[in-house]
This record gives sequence, C-alpha cells and structure tokens, in this order.
Amino acid sequence: MKSKEKKELHAKSIKELSKLVVETKDALAGMKLDKTQNKIKNTSILSIKRKEIAQMLTIIRLKELAEIQEAKNEKTNK
Repeated sequence: MKSKEKKELHAKSIKELSKLVVETKDALAGMKLDKTQNKIKNTSILSIKRKEIAQMLTIIRLKELAEIQEAKNEKTNK
C-alpha cells in the first residue's frame, strides 16, 4: 500500500473503514478459494491483502483511542 493510499485511509471515518475491512476480507476469502483451485498464479497477493487489512484495523483502533482520549479530556476540563 502506497503512502498516498494510507493517507486516504486516515481521512476516512471508522464506519467507512469497517466496511472496507469487510469487503477486503471477502476478497481475501475468494482469493484463498482461487488459490486452492490453482486459479491464482501470484500468491503473494494474499499476504498483501492480509497486510492491508491489518493496516486498516490499526487505523480504526487509533481513531477509537483518539475518541476515548478526547472524551477523557472533556471530562477533566469540565
């Protein structure tokens, strides 16, 4: 994944990222099926997709933690 694509992921909301994770997981499942049927020639795509999913999940977690931190800061400032 290129840095431009990573920046685009950071700009998306948690819901959009979650939807994208589900779509990518579905694509990965299809690729795994194709691999077992010997339809896929470049199997390195599987590891790339897994890494993309991990990056998306990491961004989601970072955003969740940022929201939690903001909520804590608002409580302490009141």
